[in-house]
Amino acid sequence: MSLRPSLATAVPEETAKVARAAFPRGAKSSGWTASTEFGWETVKVKFSQADCKPCPNRTDCAGPTASRRVMTLRDRREFEALQVARKRERTPEFRAVHALRAGVEATLSQGVRSFGLRRARYVGLAKTHLQHVAIAAAMNLVRIGDWLAGVPIAPTRRSHFGQLVGLAGAT
Repeated sequence: MSLRPSLATAVPEETAKVARAAFPRGAKSSGWTASTEFGWETVKVKFSQADCKPCPNRTDCAGPTASRRVMTLRDRREFEALQVARKRERTPEFRAVHALRAGVEATLSQGVRSFGLRRARYVGLAKTHLQHVAIAAAMNLVRIGDWLAGVPIAPTRRSHFGQLVGLAGAT
């Protein structure tokens, strides 16, 4: 049971039938539906295909493959909390803390990918601990060897989508 007020109660069904969202080109919403996404209560606002398909801005508004616009609205308090969190992420203090975390995540990732850190090969706490200590020592030896050989530290990998977004932002 959620202690948060429900959006379904915040937007009663009779209000949802009467309430309309409008876009600058004059299209009015065709319906509102209460739903849950990732455990958060939301309201989906849908627009008519008859209004959206002929619109010259459909690809910018709804996406290149969508036939109509569907907006997902959150509770105002949740939306404002999300905006505050996103603003905090852009501060130098957050970036400094995140840089420390990124270093730790990179070390764990190397241990998982290169040394099988996720799999315990032995039964029992003492033997598993010994395995983790051996893996940490091996990782340090590999890193020292790479440093002595002059192997540069690899930059953080980015997904193909992330690379495309970076390219789009540069133009």
